[in-house]
Amino acid sequence: MAASQGVNVLRYSALVAGLVYGFYHQSSLSATARRAEADREYARQERLIEQAKAEWKKKTQPQDTNTSGVITDPENPKFDLEAFLKLKAGEV
Repeated sequence: MAASQGVNVLRYSALVAGLVYGFYHQSSLSATARRAEADREYARQERLIEQAKAEWKKKTQPQDTNTSGVITDPENPKFDLEAFLKLKAGEV
């Protein structure tokens, strides 16, 4: 009878240890999933903010009405200062 009590203690100890490990492992998996979801949501919001900034810039940027073909936006990589100055000198 003493041997069966030792076996029962061992069984229940293994059961409790398994339950504790399972709870710990599940909570760590859930935390990782929540963190990943929060990261995805943050990235989505960043993309939306950048898209809104680009749309706002496009909306508020003054429209070019000149037909000379000269780019007047200094932020444009194809901006030519000499052509712009010649255009302005001809308009004055």
